[in-house]
Amino acid sequence: MIHPSYQELIQAINEGQESEDEPLVTSRYSIVLATSKRARQLIAGAQPMVKSKGRKALSIAVEELYKGKVKILPEEETGEEEKTEE
Repeated sequence: MIHPSYQELIQAINEGQESEDEPLVTSRYSIVLATSKRARQLIAGAQPMVKSKGRKALSIAVEELYKGKVKILPEEETGEEEKTEE
């Protein structure tokens, strides 16, 4: 079983949203796009924002999203899909 599950990950990402706003993520496809983009950044040399001893880039990307270290921003705000915290 995958931990966190898709539902847990979606809830964690949408948690900071105001109730009247649309959720940032509503589908598994959105999660897959965001995590794969972050995993590619990690493979290209970006520093992980969580401890990553011996783990694969995709697992690190999922954990970063789940813990709120990486935020998904709406496209109309930035023109980008994902932005990392500094």
